[in-house]
Amino acid sequence: MTDVKALKQKIQQSGYRTRFLADSLGLSAQGFYNKVNGKTGFYSNEILILSKLLDLSLKERENIFFNTKVDHSSTKIELH
Repeated sequence: MTDVKALKQKIQQSGYRTRFLADSLGLSAQGFYNKVNGKTGFYSNEILILSKLLDLSLKERENIFFNTKVDHSSTKIELH
């Protein structure tokens, strides 16, 4: 799940316009809006392109795009 707040902050810091980022990913403005706001997910190639454009470190990329919170109490597996 995408950390929407952190992603928006990095976009703002970059100084790039939304239209430029959308075009760079081959998306419409609405498609980009949906992804940035967590309505739809990013594909791996989009994450790579956006990471380069926003100059994200590996840790920043992981925190923004791959940081999932797991409730371990609900993911118990019973072995028989």
